[in-house]
This record gives sequence, C-alpha cells and structure tokens, in this order.
Amino acid sequence: MANDNKDQTLTPTKNFIKPFILLLLSKMSLHGYEMIQKLQAFGLRTIDQGNLYRLLRKLEQENLVSSEWDITGSGPAKRKYSITETGITYLQGYANQLESYQSMLDQFFNMYSSFLELYIPSFQKKDSIEKSSNNKGRNKHDSKEERTKEE
Repeated sequence: MANDNKDQTLTPTKNFIKPFILLLLSKMSLHGYEMIQKLQAFGLRTIDQGNLYRLLRKLEQENLVSSEWDITGSGPAKRKYSITETGITYLQGYANQLESYQSMLDQFFNMYSSFLELYIPSFQKKDSIEKSSNNKGRNKHDSKEERTKEE
C-alpha cells in the first residue's frame, strides 16, 4: 500500500501553480504552450491547457501579469505573457511564505521520522549514526582509561 501512495499523481491547485507561473515569467516572457512545457519540467505534469489559459487571464485581471500579441515568426499570432511589478511583489511575498512553510515541514518530518523510529522497530534510520557516535564515545572513554593506566 505504501507504493500506491508514491505512484499517485498530485494535482496542484491553481493557487499553488500561480507562484510557479510568476517565477517563470520573472525570468522571461513566454507563450502559453512554452509555459506548459516549463511547468511540466518543474514536475507539474497534470496541468490542463484550458485551465492554464483561464488562470493566466485571471492573473492578468489581478494585474500580476500582462500580455501582448506576438506576431513575429511563422504561424498565427500568439499571446506572450510577462510579469508586472505587482506580480514581482506578489512573488516575493509568496516566496517568504513558502520559506516559513518549509521550516514547518522540516519540523513535521523530523517529528514524523522520530515517531516511526519509536513505534516501528524495523524503521531505524539513525542506527548507523548512533553506532558511529557510540564508538567514538567509547574510543574517547577507552583512551582516557588507557591514559590513566599508563600514568
């Protein structure tokens, strides 16, 4: 059953995708299709193209991104999206929030690992570390005893 959880595909919410879009646009202006490819490279593989364009329109209404028609190149004109100053400010604030969440998640997983070590005997993540620490302590202790005997 543990393997089933690893194989599940997570579908990120639009509020989770938003900062990734803004991060990409903070580096370069992109067309929608290019954005989908880059978001998939982040690991956001379940993004529906229609939902992305709806989200981009919403971000434009919120003044986080702007767009213009790109008529260069062959083929039909394409919308090219860029981040706005408001979008940069939003991205910086979101990054600060994520940093706080990361700290909380680190604490959670430390506690979770400790819980597993306590209640599941076969889960001994620290075993090799504890052995090497104990051996070092013994070597120091042995050294002191040997020094005492030698004196």
